[in-house]
Amino acid sequence: MPQPYVVDFDPVAFQLGPIQVHWYGLMYLLGFFFVAVLGEYRRRRGRLPVSRDALGDLLFYGMLGVIAGGRVWYMLFYYEGGIGWIWRDPLVLFKVWDGGMSFHGGLLGVLAAGWWWSRKQKLHFFDTIDFVAPLVPIGLGLGRLGNFINGELWGKPADVPWAMVFPQAPDRLPRHPSQLYEMLLEGVAMFVVLWLVSLKPRPRYLVSGLFALLYGCFRFAVEFVRVPDPQLGYLFGTQWVTMGQMQSLPLIAVGLVLLALSRRAPTLPLAAHA
Repeated sequence: MPQPYVVDFDPVAFQLGPIQVHWYGLMYLLGFFFVAVLGEYRRRRGRLPVSRDALGDLLFYGMLGVIAGGRVWYMLFYYEGGIGWIWRDPLVLFKVWDGGMSFHGGLLGVLAAGWWWSRKQKLHFFDTIDFVAPLVPIGLGLGRLGNFINGELWGKPADVPWAMVFPQAPDRLPRHPSQLYEMLLEGVAMFVVLWLVSLKPRPRYLVSGLFALLYGCFRFAVEFVRVPDPQLGYLFGTQWVTMGQMQSLPLIAVGLVLLALSRRAPTLPLAAHA
């Protein structure tokens, strides 16, 4: 019987003098790069009536929203020491090199940035979010790949043929590579579906609703084979309900509402861009 694959990568991609460049950070940079390239591709095809500079502003604000929202949300809901850091050591919020980001917080940060930018551009908020939604899975997938390289957020012990050993796990048992499941579902599958759906103009709310519904369902499902954060464990005295699932349920509900609203919503016409 073949031995399971051992996930033992060096988290440091390369070193520039005293500065260590981690794979996880590179995944973020690659994600922002591909979002910028594909965002400009969509803009030039008239999917949002703004200039190239205005789109650059949106992507920059969105990047800040991902980092700020993701970090704050993690510190509020997932930090090992609870929320006591607020009065004991508030500067720990800025120690991003120690790790700790949350998708749900990053999403809220992007939404806040999109709302502020849309007001400046006098655009409907959901026209902006419908434009951005097909781009987000690229960053999600690359982020999960970074988690896999780091050997973190592993799955439960498993006897499936593709189970892998994560040396950071205390028991070194073969486990579900849940990071790769999320990369394939939240990254690859969501990107393909949303990109194909948005190839032609769609009613307002539809693409955003599809994003929220797909992510919520995929994340809820993968949590069944993923080990919960040790500082939180399972919730409500169960052996299966996790914080990730609880925070995904509102996304599923919002997705269904947005899809229902799209049935009577207008469609943003294509804009002419140079």
